[in-house]
Amino acid sequence: MGAVETRLALTPADSTLPGSVVTIGAFDGVHRGHRQVITEVCRIADERGLRSAVVTFDRHPASVVRPESAPLLLTDPDQKLELLSTTSVDTTIVVPFDEARALETAEDFVTEVLIGCLGVRVVVVGEDFHFGYQRLGNVALLRSMGAEHGFEVLGLGLVGLDGVPARDHQQVSSTFIRRALSRGDLRRANAMLGRPYEVRGEVDRGDGRGRELGFPTANVRVDGSILLPEDGVYAGWFERADGSVHATAISLGTRPHFYDDGDLLLEAHLLDFDGDLYGESVRVRFVELLRPQQVFDGLDGLVEQLQLDVAAARSVLA
Repeated sequence: MGAVETRLALTPADSTLPGSVVTIGAFDGVHRGHRQVITEVCRIADERGLRSAVVTFDRHPASVVRPESAPLLLTDPDQKLELLSTTSVDTTIVVPFDEARALETAEDFVTEVLIGCLGVRVVVVGEDFHFGYQRLGNVALLRSMGAEHGFEVLGLGLVGLDGVPARDHQQVSSTFIRRALSRGDLRRANAMLGRPYEVRGEVDRGDGRGRELGFPTANVRVDGSILLPEDGVYAGWFERADGSVHATAISLGTRPHFYDDGDLLLEAHLLDFDGDLYGESVRVRFVELLRPQQVFDGLDGLVEQLQLDVAAARSVLA
């Protein structure tokens, strides 16, 4: 298991190696649908004595093509590559995506990347796959070019949680995962991901309010390009830089009890832990929404609720 090669630059295909079975996409989240496609790629490659390959991009194409409406990401580039490395794919190629690439025709992309860099023999993508300038490339174009250049194309239907083709609202997709996270539906989002949703960031020095209340928190600064779930209190896991993992009650919101600036904060209260986390690069995994954010009449009511939150998180994570 694990990608034996990650190529961050486009290089000509090695003629001494067998050709490739390839899939292409943003792979944001590397969710269960993505993994099913990659499993099919690896199966075909094994059967035919070919190499398996994933082609992805160094940023989400929408961030270049339509930055005003580009989606917030489920994974940063490093996390995406880590998740792809847990599959059985032989090679991951990361294609730089900039304005020049956005203007590249689908035909040129196939010629340069699939044929020139990978010696493609089979392409496996979703039936609704689009690529190239103005998204004019599709499965039909791939099949036409395949007939000319000697590669096959397999178009797959999007699947549901049971792994079989599903209707739109039941499909596993990055879009539906984002929607579930945005309404705090961690159970559905995590089921589609096949893992707890994870964000990464650095622990900032806060104002000490949590410690004053008896619930010290790590204030995690997450890059603004990453999607955070709906404001609320969650049960989850906190992984430190040393690899240790701690049960955690997570508060995500603006702390209206103390401030009115509207700044969003991710605060993690590690259960049964009291130590210095400042400056650490950490990972926070969301398991279940415990309650929405709410405003209390006074600090006594807030502290009482925090005690209930910790007990609820402990129960969920037990």
